[in-house]
Amino acid sequence: MHTPVLLKEVLEVFNPQLGQIYIDATINGGGHGKAILERLGVKGRIVGIDWDCGLIEKLKQSQINNLTLTCDNYAHIKFIARKYNLGEVSGIIFDLGFSSYHPEESKRGFSFLRDEPLDMRYNINFNELTAEKIINTWPREAIEDILSRYGEERFARRIAAAIERERNQKNIFTTGELCRIIKESVPTSYFNGRIHPATKTFQALRIAVNNELENLEQALQDSSEILAKKGKIAVISFHSLEDRIVKRFFRIREKERVLYTLTPKPIRPTPEEILNNHRARSAKLRVAEKL
Repeated sequence: MHTPVLLKEVLEVFNPQLGQIYIDATINGGGHGKAILERLGVKGRIVGIDWDCGLIEKLKQSQINNLTLTCDNYAHIKFIARKYNLGEVSGIIFDLGFSSYHPEESKRGFSFLRDEPLDMRYNINFNELTAEKIINTWPREAIEDILSRYGEERFARRIAAAIERERNQKNIFTTGELCRIIKESVPTSYFNGRIHPATKTFQALRIAVNNELENLEQALQDSSEILAKKGKIAVISFHSLEDRIVKRFFRIREKERVLYTLTPKPIRPTPEEILNNHRARSAKLRVAEKL
């Protein structure tokens, strides 16, 4: 079951009103979007976006009134708003969390706990770059760079070198193979940490394959343009790379007198929510309002 993170706080900052129009830019299981829609009345409307068409098809089975679903990249949010004649939008929500559907059901190699093909694409129809292609064809220096930048992996050089040695013998095709290479290349002390030794490498590859950070920057830029006056952007991030992008974007647009930041410090989940939903532990909610 999909449990939306910081739902109570999102509803409080948006305070949805009858007849308003919202965009859930990461509709996933529909948690935030459906809760907002319940407060919009029969004349309200939400457009839900997800890049994974499988998630969109699953949600379409619910047949929810006034919820329009589209399989697309949220980097195209301005085009999507025009396509559906939304006019000025009252609120846009981004939940940047990693959907449980991908590691548990997609079979595309998102999890190091399963032995699957190294794919990691959210959308297999519109993206030709896979994790397997990066691992087997990119220069060692480029792999080291994405592990360092996107994974903030302190052993990026060791891991990239180990990948290069392995692929010189034979290509690397599965998550199991990659996980073994990572484990063999890092110090044994790394196994005593809070996270699995492969966590940061898999995060980095997923971000690179799906161009996640660049897509987020584009989506934020365009979102600020389609908001109505007093409309709000709410972004829930789960790691420092995303949070820095959001924080910097809000600060720049505030200086330009386009947005006003409503959360000088991010809103964090309560201890009770973290206890009930472990996924919420690293969540940060930042909100800005259109001037």
